[in-house]
Amino acid sequence: MRCKSSTLRAAKTASTRFVSLADCFREYQALMGEADTQIQDPITVELVNDREKISALIDQILDQAVQAGLKDAAIFAVRLAIEEAITNAFVHGHEHVPGDPPIRVEYKVLEREIQIAIEDHGPGFVPTEVPDPTLMENLSKPFGRGVMLMKAYMTEVMYNAKGNRVKMRYIAS
Repeated sequence: MRCKSSTLRAAKTASTRFVSLADCFREYQALMGEADTQIQDPITVELVNDREKISALIDQILDQAVQAGLKDAAIFAVRLAIEEAITNAFVHGHEHVPGDPPIRVEYKVLEREIQIAIEDHGPGFVPTEVPDPTLMENLSKPFGRGVMLMKAYMTEVMYNAKGNRVKMRYIAS
């Protein structure tokens, strides 16, 4: 029994929509924090909100990244993303947290790749609800740029379900 061409076209359309839907679901999981934000065998640091200690840790991570083969342009991008994530954790993540608790920084440097996760003690946020800072109505608003830069510079940016942990990966091409 042969299928009608209209049936084959409908099956092809349904198949394409299913693949597209699966891709959207994976993207939704990553945005909503249902993606895996763990790093296997990381170096873990409890980091206090002290500019000198923050800079020293970032320098330490990036020195290892240079040794692993990341180039100057990549180092600039990774530095900016790490600084933004740490700043977001202390400024936004701990905004309503009493005291001044440390954040947890986990990282792993591999050949031509760096993985870093930053976790705060705050209530978290929903990444999809951060307004696009490039839209005209948001240009003068002081939020969203850090998340946008992290996504622009890193290969992957994922959040846990609570929204208080971000994992970023940079893979050199």
